[in-house]
Amino acid sequence: MALVVTVLVVSAVARRLDWSAPLCLIVVGVAASYVPGVPEVHLDPEVVLLGLLPPLLYSAAIQTSLVDFRKNRGAIGLMSVGLVVFTALGVGVAAWAVIPGLPLAGGIALGAVVAPPDAVAASVVARRVGMPRKLIRLLEGESLFNDAAALVALRTAIAALAGSVSLWQVGADFFRAAIGGAVVGLVVGFAAAFIRARMDEPVLDTALSFAVPFIAYIPAEAIHGSGVLAVVIAGLILGHKAPQILSGSTRLASRLNWQTIQFLLENMVFLLIGLQLRRILAEVGESGLSLAMLTWICVAVLGATILTRVLWMAGIGTVKRVERRLLPKKPRAKIWPWRYSAVIAWAGMRGVVTLAAAFVLPADTPQRAVLVLAAFVVVAGTLAVQGMTLPPLIRRLRLPRPDPAEDALQEAAVLHDMTRAALAKLEEIQSPDDPPEIIQRLRDRLQHRADSAWEQLGRQSALAETPSDAYRRLRLALLEVERDQFLKARDSGSADDDVLRKVLERLDIEESMLDRDEAEPDTEGRELRTPAATAGSCKHLAHEWTDKEPSSADSCAACIAEGTTWVHLRMCLKCGNVACCDSSPRRHATRHFQESRHPVMRSFEPGETWRWCFVDKQLG
Repeated sequence: MALVVTVLVVSAVARRLDWSAPLCLIVVGVAASYVPGVPEVHLDPEVVLLGLLPPLLYSAAIQTSLVDFRKNRGAIGLMSVGLVVFTALGVGVAAWAVIPGLPLAGGIALGAVVAPPDAVAASVVARRVGMPRKLIRLLEGESLFNDAAALVALRTAIAALAGSVSLWQVGADFFRAAIGGAVVGLVVGFAAAFIRARMDEPVLDTALSFAVPFIAYIPAEAIHGSGVLAVVIAGLILGHKAPQILSGSTRLASRLNWQTIQFLLENMVFLLIGLQLRRILAEVGESGLSLAMLTWICVAVLGATILTRVLWMAGIGTVKRVERRLLPKKPRAKIWPWRYSAVIAWAGMRGVVTLAAAFVLPADTPQRAVLVLAAFVVVAGTLAVQGMTLPPLIRRLRLPRPDPAEDALQEAAVLHDMTRAALAKLEEIQSPDDPPEIIQRLRDRLQHRADSAWEQLGRQSALAETPSDAYRRLRLALLEVERDQFLKARDSGSADDDVLRKVLERLDIEESMLDRDEAEPDTEGRELRTPAATAGSCKHLAHEWTDKEPSSADSCAACIAEGTTWVHLRMCLKCGNVACCDSSPRRHATRHFQESRHPVMRSFEPGETWRWCFVDKQLG
């Protein structure tokens, strides 16, 4: 209970002060370890590797896009395997050179321990300061697989400490771990998907999801495969199949439960890491090394850990550029700007797996206490040095932030296509016996959902509050009154408790659909175009439209004539007519197309140049 309460308090304070929660929890843990009366906490590596790591990896995997992972699989492979091996060797040589009496295999074991970064800490910082999403996805994808490579490398290094290990054995270990983990992950993932598709009860489904990471991890480890890889693959499969096999209520319940578990486990481990320091220092005191020597060892290992990642990212960029020059006819791989590589290179904070792996080192490992201390310094040092300097680095490099207006445009395009498909299905399945008012209500609900997304664009124009915002504000006020009346009915006992619970569930579901905090699109200094992945192509959009004089600078003339108002403005590219969008009451832009058959319009809102084809129903 003390751990949970401390995690909640420290995390809340860190968020309020905009500090790094993992770093604050480590500092609090270190301070608490020296407080009289606080019991000494021994973090057994099996507790982390078997009890905490599988659910943490599974929680991250089910939230990772399998489509995005496929797109970035080459870069993720270079960082989750290549960079881990490079770091293990680089840090291993540095540790072997500075730690007296340490064999090279012991140094490589330490390198494997500190090799896997903790993308949780990096992604939290990145999302807070607005790092491009493609970089966040790469860091999260790297973190899913680098743990597997690091633990296999550690296992091999420990075997080398016990005796001779050939290069053939190393390759065989990697191959067996990869194949075994992948096979178990695929079997568990598809089997769990088959079972969960036939479950209708959210509680049972969520309970099964709690068991999946352990069902994948334990058998994989039993056959000497990678349990980490098995958990990640099973999680990716289930996360990808969730929209097909699970109901909406089940997905909501599962998502909330796993977010809670992930929050508690992640932060609790950082607190436990801090609580280990006192015991680590007590063991190091028996090593016979001076304070100056210990400081030099820790600084050297920390520096090597940071430097190897920087060198690896610089090397990848250099190789790609040389390849372009030497092989001009080869299909060109996309090279990221140096600013992206610089941020990825600096986002190498270590965390949970590093310290857990350090305790896995056998008791007879030469200078084991010093190795564990060095691992602790790497975790705390990277969180402090890189974690505190990453936000100013991202701001200094001026990386493009995720654009809320572009997100709203993509959301509107997807919802428009969904609405079209649903309306077409409604026309197909409705019968003459269906009440006309029900059919119209369905059409209105579908159209309102699509319009509410389009309304998030162009906030700087005519209306300070869109119709959807007004509906949300008024409906929330009415829900508050309804809830007060519900409380009166509950307190007076005028209705059965089971009935009241159903009524409250309806209120809660409706409120959760309304209570959305929309980000204000920032149009200053940028031009909102349709993202390439969303843009369609047709002969009307591909036509070279010449500039036309707009019929109005800032108003819809038809709305003014009819005494109505507009939400956003659109301009016909063929004649320059400015009219209101479909979110407006009279929909004059669409009416203009119906009368003139001019196919393409564009947004007439400040900073927006996206276009729409009325004929082919495509965003361009």
